[in-house]
Formats: sequence, C-alpha cells, structure tokens
Amino acid sequence: MRPSTLRALKRAAELTRQNRLTEAVLIAEPVILAADSYEGEEILRWLADHVTDFTGETDKEIP
Repeated sequence: MRPSTLRALKRAAELTRQNRLTEAVLIAEPVILAADSYEGEEILRWLADHVTDFTGETDKEIP
C-alpha cells in the first residue's frame, strides 16, 4: 500500500475516534476509490486488521 494511502487511513481512524465521521470519510474515500485492485485488497486487509483503530475499543476478555 502506498504511504499516502496508509496516512489517509490512519488519519481517518483518528478522526473517527474523535466523532468526526464526515471528515474521516472525506479523507479516506478518495484514496479508497483511487486504489487499483491490488491496493484495494491491501486496504481491505488493513481495515479488517485495524478495526479498533477506528472504534478506540480494545478486545476485552470475557470471564
């Protein structure tokens, strides 16, 4: 994945945690739409692996 794409995704995650969803989408959407199929797959994997970056939640063990 291009460094600029990764930066945009990380910034979108940060904005989402701050409840600034509209701004997050404005940053992430163009890079997602511009991605070719290979980079698109990398983006999907990154998003799946970094869900908590967007929610700010961590996995908690259930007793």
